[in-house]
Amino acid sequence: MEMATARVNGIRMHYRRAGEGPPVVLLHGWPQTGHCWRKVVESLAREHTVVVPDLRGYGLTDKPRDGYDKRTMAADLAELVTTLGFEAVSVVGHDRGGRVGHRWALDRPDQVSRLAVLDIIPTRETWRRMDSAFGRAYWHWLFHLQPDLPERLAGRDVAGYLGYFFERWTHQRHGLEPDAVAEYVRAFSAPGALRAGFDDYRASFPTDAAHDDADAAAGRVLDIPVLALWGAEGLLGTALDVMEVWRPYAPRVTGAAVDHCGHFLAEERPDAVLARLRPFLGAVSPSGAR
Repeated sequence: MEMATARVNGIRMHYRRAGEGPPVVLLHGWPQTGHCWRKVVESLAREHTVVVPDLRGYGLTDKPRDGYDKRTMAADLAELVTTLGFEAVSVVGHDRGGRVGHRWALDRPDQVSRLAVLDIIPTRETWRRMDSAFGRAYWHWLFHLQPDLPERLAGRDVAGYLGYFFERWTHQRHGLEPDAVAEYVRAFSAPGALRAGFDDYRASFPTDAAHDDADAAAGRVLDIPVLALWGAEGLLGTALDVMEVWRPYAPRVTGAAVDHCGHFLAEERPDAVLARLRPFLGAVSPSGAR
């Protein structure tokens, strides 16, 4: 897999690239990097050009002090794929990457041919449903919004803080493989990395919320094929009718729960994820258009 860096939207973005064919961009979430897709890249690269960036603030990509609203993060990616010579791409986003992909598809519908979102509901719906039960499950959203304090506390024990999520958010309580956890701990121990990850959450309110409310008021939805996948044993799978939540935002959505799986779908159940992704992505023409 080729490793490279591109200068886009004023930052240096690190990305991985493999394969040939219709382009697919894989977007990671928090607290991860593009490393999270390692178990699915080889299979997808047999039929696609697979591009796996580290998002703004993550991994080996620059960590500026601003630009973590999803509109700016989507603009980073729009410039990246244009730089790589693609007019339109399929996008697969997990966790925070799914939220960037959602905004990218709303802002640039001609550039995103289809979108798969893994283990999320729209950000707007997360805020709308933030009652006591949802707040207990998504407490980290509220904690990460606070200025300075998350960095101070989590920075004292990066491995302990991230390890909490890798254990609690997986179906098998032993968590992810030690080598993967070590890679993420290394990445988030770099200067600026914890702050950038928390800034991703801090942008969710009020900036991202305002953008999402404006789209809802204008009646803008995703008029492209959308695939929603979620872990049957995760927070979403045990608390919500995920498809019902997505339909007002993406009328052409299809989806399913991934059995025996928590939040980290591509790492916990890569074969099951590929079984859903490959037919969904296969309807893209070689030019990348629908």
